Amino acid sequence: VNFGYPEFALILLLNGIGMGLFQSPNTAAVMNSLPPAQRGAGAGMLATFNVSSSVLSIGVFFTLMIVGLATGLPHAMQSGLVAHGVSPVDATRISHLPPVATLFAAFLGYNPVKTLLGPHVLHHLSAANANTLTGRGFFPHLISSPFHTALDYAFAFAIVACLVAAVASLLRGGRYVHREEVAIDPVDIEIAA
Repeated sequence: VNFGYPEFALILLLNGIGMGLFQSPNTAAVMNSLPPAQRGAGAGMLATFNVSSSVLSIGVFFTLMIVGLATGLPHAMQSGLVAHGVSPVDATRISHLPPVATLFAAFLGYNPVKTLLGPHVLHHLSAANANTLTGRGFFPHLISSPFHTALDYAFAFAIVACLVAAVASLLRGGRYVHREEVAIDPVDIEIAA
């Protein structure tokens, strides 16, 4: 909910620099290791792997986010709603809803509590509690701890994946440049002699 934008910008800058320092030499190493006639196919395969891994990582990222939310969100939702006057029965019912909607509501900046509670539950609450529950601050503060846990899961996976990629890159060996074998025509040897 609350974080420093300069620190976030610095992290994004470091991420971009790291990707740039890896991507360009990696692409050059792949292209240099191929015979010139195969570089088009090599570039196509490299692009295919890059795009496929991006798509796969989004699926893994959201899966880990949902798993992380599922571990902490029900308790946070139940205790937060009960603390603001919602009956334990209604709070428990709402807290056991799938966390996918909560994740996308957070990304869209939408507070789903009014919709989740419905008018029959909101009608029985005091005006102060109803305003707090449907206001702009309640939902982001409610999900911040479970969301943080979910991000920890996703970033831990990303760190492990980057370390595996770094080790694989190191195991690639030294610089290799493909050399074309030049076929010498026997006629050229006779002419030269």
